[in-house]
Amino acid sequence: MTVTAHATISPRPGTPGVHPHGLPRPGRTLVMGVVNVTPDSFSDGGLSFAADAAVAHGLALLEQGADIVDVGGESTRPGAARPPVEEELRRVLPVVRELAAAGATVSVDTMRAEVAARALDAGARLINDVSGGLADPAMLPLAARAGTPYVLMHWRGHSAGMQGRAVYDHVVTDVLDELRLRIDAALEAGMGPDRLIIDPGLGFAKTPDHNWELLGRLGDVVALGHPVLVGASRKSFLGGLLADRTTGEPRPARLRDAATAAVSVLAAAQGVWCLRVHDVASTADAVRVTARWGVEATAARSPLSRVR
Repeated sequence: MTVTAHATISPRPGTPGVHPHGLPRPGRTLVMGVVNVTPDSFSDGGLSFAADAAVAHGLALLEQGADIVDVGGESTRPGAARPPVEEELRRVLPVVRELAAAGATVSVDTMRAEVAARALDAGARLINDVSGGLADPAMLPLAARAGTPYVLMHWRGHSAGMQGRAVYDHVVTDVLDELRLRIDAALEAGMGPDRLIIDPGLGFAKTPDHNWELLGRLGDVVALGHPVLVGASRKSFLGGLLADRTTGEPRPARLRDAATAAVSVLAAAQGVWCLRVHDVASTADAVRVTARWGVEATAARSPLSRVR
């Protein structure tokens, strides 16, 4: 196995330290808006399942400030069943094609190389693979040949059984070690280091405590030296934290956006490259506030700021 050097970086608070080739560089953490073309999403219950509705939703996210729109045709909520590849293609391709034609930077959220390849042909500019190349052995070679930016997430198995694999000696150390193995696999497949993005996989084979510990140590993920994508939006660990004080019922997914925006601030302050969210407007505001705060925090630490 090739030994990969992983650089340690120290980004200015509120700004990502490294950027993938060919994607927007606005000088702040990016915002990726979610377009679920599925009938069983945990977050919206299939509101954008029809292609026309999904395209309209993607365009609305762009208006709200999304830098990237992420189109997916397979639900990855715990326990979800996988659609056939033909069905995933039917869901995804028209939406990718229309949004790309409208000028959007489109990401395709898929674990299948065939879907990724067809989506790239339709205009997608980024592959977001929650399996990190483990679900389909053809994925890493495809991404390498295409030369496209590629999101590699920490993953231990498909949705149907992933929560049974949420066992770690030390979650941060184990996730970092497993990400390093997948980074090495991607580089050995021929992927350019400047195309590779990593994701700690919040909620995927993780308990709520695991998610919170990873969020508190995002700087360690950033220090691997690749752009970092974080997807905490509306996830169940937020619902549990905000559970009704009387009944103990978790807060419903669509009422978790304020908490998501708070996580967005904390993640942006640790130098992540991009945040994947359902409610774009609140996180678009959050990352701009964090970037502006970063300017002042950096200035306050400068020796010149103490000169009278």
